[in-house]
Amino acid sequence: MGRQLVGLVVPLAVRLFFAAPAFAGEAQWVEVKSPHFSVVTDGGEKRGRDVAIRFEQMRAVFGTLLVQTNVNLPVALQIVAFRNTKELRQFAPLWKGKPTEVAGLFLGNTDRSFILLDLSVENPWAVVFHEYAHQLMDGNLSMQMDPWFEEGFAEFFASIEVDGKQARVGKIPEDTYRILQQTGLMKTADLLRVQHNSRTYNESGDRRGGFYAQSAMMVHYLYDNNLVPKLAKYFELVDDKQDSVEDALQQALGMSPPQFDKTLRNYLSDGRYKYYQMPTPAGIVTTNYLTSTLGAADSSAVLADVHLHSPDYGQKAMDEYQAILKTDAKNPSALRGLGYAYLLKQNFEEAGKYFQQAADGDSKDPRVHYYAALLMSRERILGNAANIPVMTKELETSIALDSNYADAYSLLAFAYTYAGDPAKGLQTMRKAISLSPRNETYIYNLAQMYLNNQNPDAAFPLFQFLQKARNPAVAAQARDMLEQAQKMKSALASGATVMMSGMVRVNQESPAAPPEKAKATLKGPADDASTETPVKAPLKTTIKEETKTLPVSAPPRFVKGKLSSVDCSLAPGAILTLTAGARTLKLHVPDTKHVIVIGADAFSCEWTNQKLAINYVETSPGGGEVMSVEVQ
Repeated sequence: MGRQLVGLVVPLAVRLFFAAPAFAGEAQWVEVKSPHFSVVTDGGEKRGRDVAIRFEQMRAVFGTLLVQTNVNLPVALQIVAFRNTKELRQFAPLWKGKPTEVAGLFLGNTDRSFILLDLSVENPWAVVFHEYAHQLMDGNLSMQMDPWFEEGFAEFFASIEVDGKQARVGKIPEDTYRILQQTGLMKTADLLRVQHNSRTYNESGDRRGGFYAQSAMMVHYLYDNNLVPKLAKYFELVDDKQDSVEDALQQALGMSPPQFDKTLRNYLSDGRYKYYQMPTPAGIVTTNYLTSTLGAADSSAVLADVHLHSPDYGQKAMDEYQAILKTDAKNPSALRGLGYAYLLKQNFEEAGKYFQQAADGDSKDPRVHYYAALLMSRERILGNAANIPVMTKELETSIALDSNYADAYSLLAFAYTYAGDPAKGLQTMRKAISLSPRNETYIYNLAQMYLNNQNPDAAFPLFQFLQKARNPAVAAQARDMLEQAQKMKSALASGATVMMSGMVRVNQESPAAPPEKAKATLKGPADDASTETPVKAPLKTTIKEETKTLPVSAPPRFVKGKLSSVDCSLAPGAILTLTAGARTLKLHVPDTKHVIVIGADAFSCEWTNQKLAINYVETSPGGGEVMSVEVQ
């Protein structure tokens, strides 16, 4: 049944593919730019405008639900709308060598994301809006929520219908009922226990499909019965490990899991649910979009870029870029894309060549400047102070062209720190986190910077938060770093020396709380009174010791082993040869004077047969960049 709702506020703050050039010339490709989106399509300007308007509407509805005017996307988004199914199939994920059947597709990556649509089908929106909801949550919410709520809300959002007058929120698709009739309901307690590393969440099949459908049904039930405000209490109890999911559910909702099982079963059998109508948000720009015609080379470069960001078509993308450059040797998009492809393969020489050519041809592409700086960090040149200004300039230029480029801020934070301005480095890393509040690598980087600055108290809550990270490698590393932080704190308390050469003393009050310290505000659809539950007190700490650190562009690793040799011939850097079981690692220290050392007064080129525990970032099989060294 429909229901009018004035000022609807849905509780988002509850902690809450690709053979492009083959067909690029068969139709005229155009790019339609709205205030917040770019749509590339061969379906005609009108249909491209319709797609852009639909996304502008969805973005505005999300902002209304979130009760905020500025809706941020943490990663730049490119929408590609194909005129027919045959074209989209050339980009579909492969299963046993054959493309799967899809009406829409979302490809996520750290530098760029893509939404692909088939304009010839009736409803291509459901899948892409589900993933779009996840991206919006990542860019606008500070807290991770359990998978059942994240996926349930994404399904809730994906069902939104918008037209010129109204937005209808909360319709349950028929597929949800059908799936649950086939799979049956999981026990509520089992549903609540599913985590991102659980088999149910990761393995395809009926059980995973049932988990998604039941999560959606549970979220709908909570909305329909105004129970969402009570979830803050549930999440607080579970996260603080005060209670089991059974006890937390009983305390928060007043029902035991078996009682909730029965209630949800009756809700499903009844087949009746509420959905909410709200006026389409005002201020959506639907006219004067910029439209440009794309030549064959430019449209092919866009499609090759999509291929490059798909796990099934990487080599095909490189072939496509090469084909474009044979006819248009200075095409900046193809040069940038081919450079990035070589960078992913760690062929730094070729990557640098193509990035330089791309910059010469189009200096207004923020990704060209970011990739050039990323190349410098991968080439291990941060130990050479003369290179820092070049890298810093590239990143500042990238940000000037795209002020929401979170990855560029993250890398710039390390460049500032290496340049001798650690306060600016911390400020810039916090900016990256503000743009992508749930990016676990950014949070880890900030914690590592605090630790390297001899501020273990500031690092502790971040490492504790990351113990439940979605990325298992980050979670494991956070647990190891908590131990490191405790050792550092004990050493500092006892007056022992923790060698941190080259420190700059700065007295700076941290102006922002870390991402996990925000408040969870819950509002039910029919209740304008909010319930605010502070999760934890904001972090406030005075930074007294600052020093330099290393960029982390991949999940960090931890290894214990025996040192075979130290090569300091590359001063100020060094190469550590470490034996760990059957493995031999070659680990690079960019600057022996600017690396954290625990258990010794200083880094030594004279160490032999020394047992070490090392935190590092893997840059190649058997190789990596050292972040910290503990002498054991």
